[in-house]
Amino acid sequence: MTNYVNGSDLLVSIAGKAAGHCTTHTTTFNTETKDVAVKPAASVQASAASLFKSKRVTGLSVQIKADGLCFYNEAESGFKAALGQWKQGQSVAVKCFERENDSDPYLTGNFIISSLENTAAAGEDATYSVTLDNDGAVEIDTTKIDLLATVSG
Repeated sequence: MTNYVNGSDLLVSIAGKAAGHCTTHTTTFNTETKDVAVKPAASVQASAASLFKSKRVTGLSVQIKADGLCFYNEAESGFKAALGQWKQGQSVAVKCFERENDSDPYLTGNFIISSLENTAAAGEDATYSVTLDNDGAVEIDTTKIDLLATVSG
């Protein structure tokens, strides 16, 4: 099969280093809305259509979740690096990009590490999960996302 984007070709970097030994990452684009309900004019007969609410956008946010394997000799961004950044309590620079094209990301911005989890079950590989929430505006270049659709799998 061709023209399917392979998940291994899309990477996320945290504080300038790719998430090392990452098994998956998910980017969620959220919209906050507010219901807008307007009463129809007195001269207009009430109908079922007047029961439908309109919505308006009150905010946008981006959340990125990444899962990975813990590695003793980590040279990229893994659990140890994320823990050090979380401990500082400040936002970190994050970018999402196509493999071998980290200088041309399709998403960039500052993010807060909102959760960090380390799982170490007996007899299994130790893993970590990090959740990042945007801290301010995020730049999204949709023309670069369209280019991702041309990656052969």
